[in-house]
Amino acid sequence: MIKPAKLNRGDTIGIVAPASDIKRERLTAGVAELERLGFRTKYSSSIFEKSRYTAGNDERRAEELQTMLLDPKVKAIIAARGGYGSVRILDLLSGAQLAEHPKILMGYSDITTLLIYFQRVLGWVTFHGPMVTREFADGNGHYVLDWLERVIMNSQAAGKVSLEKTEVIRGGTARGMLTGGCLPMLVASLGTPYEFSSEGTVLFLEDYASKPYQVDRMLVQLLHAGKFEGVRAVLFGEMTGCQQHPEQGYTILEVIEDCMKPVQVPMLFGVRSGHSDWGNLVLPLGVDVSIDCDRRELVVEEAAVE
Repeated sequence: MIKPAKLNRGDTIGIVAPASDIKRERLTAGVAELERLGFRTKYSSSIFEKSRYTAGNDERRAEELQTMLLDPKVKAIIAARGGYGSVRILDLLSGAQLAEHPKILMGYSDITTLLIYFQRVLGWVTFHGPMVTREFADGNGHYVLDWLERVIMNSQAAGKVSLEKTEVIRGGTARGMLTGGCLPMLVASLGTPYEFSSEGTVLFLEDYASKPYQVDRMLVQLLHAGKFEGVRAVLFGEMTGCQQHPEQGYTILEVIEDCMKPVQVPMLFGVRSGHSDWGNLVLPLGVDVSIDCDRRELVVEEAAVE
């Protein structure tokens, strides 16, 4: 895997909106937080455009991302938000041109599509973590600053992070390359040139506000597609808001446990990364990690940046 250069305070972070449209006041709040942390920020004046449900048309969003990736002054790129639209710009990106310019690329939700694209097509380490108009706009505590620094600002392995709030679905230990992201985006990649790879991985899956039967359907589809064959371990996010209604009589955890019975690997539920209301952890996709489900610990075994 190709690792980007580490981020230093004083570096410029490029902000992009490759998916849904954004609110100016939320971007302003997120920019203020990044600058409080000691970074410079840069974004296009066109970032506030809106075309139906996306932040401007496909060409604008693709050009914005590509320009930031090619700009030598920009050392990292963080998505403003997710929503929908990243999949529409994949064919507009110049992979061959971008291949020689690896940078930190971070986001979650719909941005999973881009994280997997750059991981699979260009072989980059990418970062599933907080976004500008979400966690950074809400301030410290909504993201985990010390872990963020250990992952993207340190050329040594980030080491161990406690997952003490998680539920053990299946105990045991495992080691493999970390990959994954937002469940609907991963399912949507199946059968396309950008299909995610899961063989030999610790697979992270998370979602927001899908009905339990929809989560069931997506997990069954991954089972039928063979995406759990060769997986070393599976980590689920908090699955925030994934319920039919408050009186449904069962939990999303019970639904997941039932669907995942055929997958006999270590498994945790409740990892705080992505759609989490508090303490959003950065997960470096494309590096080796080890997981101890009994101890509820994740260890990033190699540096994610150089």
